Parts: sequence; C-alpha cells; structure tokens
Amino acid sequence: MIPIQNLYYLLCYAWNRLPERAELLATETTTFHRPLELLTHVLLTATRRQLRQGLPVAYTEQIQELPELRGRVQLAPTLSRNLLQRSRAICEFDELGPDTVLARVLLGTLHQLSRARSLPAAVRHEVRVVMRRFPAGIAADAVTPATLRAARRLRPTGLGGFLLSVCELIHQSALPSPHADGPTRFRDFRRDEALMARIFEQFVRNFYRLEQRHFRVLSETIQWQAEAAAPEVLSLLPSMVTDTTLDSPERKIILDTKYYAAALRQRYSQQKLISPHLYQLYAYLQNQPTAPGQQLEGILLYPAAAQAIDVRYTLGGHPVRIVTIDLAQPWEQIAADLLALVA
Repeated sequence: MIPIQNLYYLLCYAWNRLPERAELLATETTTFHRPLELLTHVLLTATRRQLRQGLPVAYTEQIQELPELRGRVQLAPTLSRNLLQRSRAICEFDELGPDTVLARVLLGTLHQLSRARSLPAAVRHEVRVVMRRFPAGIAADAVTPATLRAARRLRPTGLGGFLLSVCELIHQSALPSPHADGPTRFRDFRRDEALMARIFEQFVRNFYRLEQRHFRVLSETIQWQAEAAAPEVLSLLPSMVTDTTLDSPERKIILDTKYYAAALRQRYSQQKLISPHLYQLYAYLQNQPTAPGQQLEGILLYPAAAQAIDVRYTLGGHPVRIVTIDLAQPWEQIAADLLALVA
C-alpha cells in the first residue's frame, strides 16, 4: 500500500501541478490517516487560492422575468402569463459571471465532504467555512459523471483543471448512499487497481516531463508495419498507444507502466513474467521506426507490491528491462530510482 504522503506526490505529478514549497511543507508536516483527508486538504488549499484569485467567469444562459427587454423574448410564456400588459417579459440572455459548471461542481464536492463522517469534525468545519466564501448565486450541483463531463468539456487549465481532477477522484471514491440525504461514505481508492493504474501511468509520464531535459516525453500512436490485399482491412488492427515514450537523438525508450500486485505470476510450479504485458511491449518495439543511429529500448515498470524484480533481455535485437519501483520508500529515493532508470 502506498503511504499517504507519497500518494500526495503521485497525485500532484499525475495532475501536472506541483505544489509550491509552502504547500509542500504544510502537507509533509500533517499526518493524514486516510486518503480522503489528504484529498480534502489538497482541495481546500487549492480552492482558497482560487477564491483569492477569483473564480473563472463564463457566459451562462439565464431565463428571467424582467421589466425591460433583454436578449431574446420567450413569447409563449410571456403571453400566457399576460406579462406584456404589466410591462414585463420573460427573457433569455447570456450573462458573464462566476456561476459556471466548474464552480457548481466544486461547491457540490465540498458539500459532499461537509457531510462525510469519515472526516474529522474540525476538517468538516473547515470545509463549511470555505463554502461560505463562494459568491452568492452559485448553487451546488450534484456531482455526477454527467456534470463532471460537462465541466471537463470546458477544458479548464491551470488551477481550475487541477481542482476538477481532485473533484473527479473524490467522486470516484464515493460509495452510493442508501439514503439520498444521508452522509456520503468514501472508500480507499488505493485499492482500486484500474484507477491507480491510470494515476501511476500519468505520474510516471509527467515526472519525466518535469524532472529531466534529455528526452522529449510523449504518449504516441505506433502504426502497424503491415500490408493487406484489401487496404481497408488495415483499419481493423487494434491501436498501439504507448504509455510513455522518451525520445532523444541517441535513444528511444518505450516505457509501459503496469499497476499490478506482482510482476510475476505462478504458472504450474514456476514464477513467470506476465505474458500479455511482454507481448504488448514486443509488438511496440517491432513496429516502432527509429531515426538513423537511434537505439530503441523497452521498459516494463511495475510497483513493487509483492516482490522486487529487475531483469534484462534482448528481444528482437532491442534491450528490454522488466523492473519494479518501491512506492513505499522515501520520496527522494523514488525520484532517484526513476531518473536512474533512464540514465
């Protein structure tokens, strides 16, 4: 299980927003007993900063009964209510303000946290204090996959994008409540292998983007080196998209992250590497073109949950390494191990 303090680093890198030194020190000196406490601390810190800067504004559609004409008049309801005789009309117009989908999702997430019994009472009080700082007129949206998708479609960047990522993870950690108005319960998302696999992949890719300058870092689509009698059937081939590609004039490394409990599986009486992972990496290497003089390499990277492993092969003429990284060790050693992996 990843220690909660290390989880903070993983999330910050995964969401591509490293904390400032003051935030980092405050987090390192605070003891968190559950991931939800950490997420709430991060959300409160970022929300306070966003409120100081001012919430992002956007045009939102308003429908109101007004004493003057504004925007488009909704004639049918205006006539049915006999409003014209009273010099009034129902108007539909766009208004610029902070009442955006992102602000409503953020306020809705804070409302959920304010009723979470798994949070200490003092933290729930902090949440309610921050909620009162929101401008009047912003209603808390129920946080659902639909509202999160609507907020994501706006493509928020910077602090707004970071806040949305925290809200999404909190929503994914929420358990269905048997009563609509009951307190929200949350699970430890570190046990969700699929969710942690996405976080681990984003963490590794963004770590290399931020912490080294030798390689260009990207996720790329590899085209099959294939031919067919009927060219249209080539579209039936599955996509090959790398988790992380590190590219330099001398070396190209395809690094695939696998968030599994172990890098080996028991087969009969022997431990074996996980064959689909190795086949996938081998297919990437066999179909990846390189520049003249460029060495192509492959790495399978696992968290060292059950056992540590570090083995090297040459497959199809390419160096391949299968290795684990201990995410429970001090953060400084994690960073050093990742940098040494591609040195």
